[in-house]
Amino acid sequence: MEQYELPEATPAPWRGVVRYPDPDVIALDARFERYRLGSAVIERIATGMRWAEGPAWFGDGRFLLWSDIPNNRIMRWCEETGRVSVFRAPAHYTNGNTRDRQGRLISCEHGARRVTRTEHDGRISVVCDSYDGKRLNAPNDVVVHSDGAIWFTDPGYGILFNYEGRQEPFELPRHVYRIDPYSGTAAVVATDFDRPNGICFSPDEHLLYVVDTGATHTPGGPTHIRVFDVIDGRRLANGRVFAEMAPGFADGIRTDREGNLWVAAGWGGAGFDGVHCFAPDGTLIGKILLPEPCANLCFGGSKKNRLFMAASQSIYALYLETTGNQSP
Repeated sequence: MEQYELPEATPAPWRGVVRYPDPDVIALDARFERYRLGSAVIERIATGMRWAEGPAWFGDGRFLLWSDIPNNRIMRWCEETGRVSVFRAPAHYTNGNTRDRQGRLISCEHGARRVTRTEHDGRISVVCDSYDGKRLNAPNDVVVHSDGAIWFTDPGYGILFNYEGRQEPFELPRHVYRIDPYSGTAAVVATDFDRPNGICFSPDEHLLYVVDTGATHTPGGPTHIRVFDVIDGRRLANGRVFAEMAPGFADGIRTDREGNLWVAAGWGGAGFDGVHCFAPDGTLIGKILLPEPCANLCFGGSKKNRLFMAASQSIYALYLETTGNQSP
């Protein structure tokens, strides 16, 4: 895979010096105060993308990967040096990324309409590209269960327009899928979504959260996050609305070790765009405001206490007094 440094490696601050505590890290409920650090501010660590998505942390290499979908590349930021480079180009207009339990990169490729795994030697293996004899639409986001099963959403944004993939007809409904870790067989686990988008498990994996961004293309459509009970690690039951996101949308989501849901939020304007933090009971307890719509996020850093946020043209980071739930 091709890797090279960009000419400008370190972006300039967009706010200059910020007086502690950061006024854009906002507690809406007393429960959020324990996660907010008085001497940590939101930092912009990279910029120059067209639409940043799918951040994934590699602690063993101390680097962050993320997608720059319209530019058809995956980017890399080195924690030790702060340098930004191209990790893979072309990248089949990759959107969501995560890691499996063996530390391999799992990616949702809009352009090739498939889910792939990057092996430790750099080879790319196809995990899933079809269901019931038909091509997937354009896999969007992905999470890996502790049993090795890969769960992903397939809303088809990558085939709606040529900007983030290639305009092509839909062959399948817009579903949520589970790929069995032993047989490699894909199964539909949720069918009643308009545009299933961000996806993640609760820390104990008893719950699965899935975003529906149907209102982006269906007037009056859903703008909410739903939660399901996970049955035997294979099936979903008792789906219900966890949180409404109007006037904007949720996108990528992650939980922390205490079960809070951290939500990439956008298209709601100033005071909305950034990250929303929901307590396990569904209460909005805090916000991290960004100057751009946020598409996705992940926890990383040596202690998994640094939140990385992919927001439109830039990547932002913030230290928090909580740790991420994703592994490894």
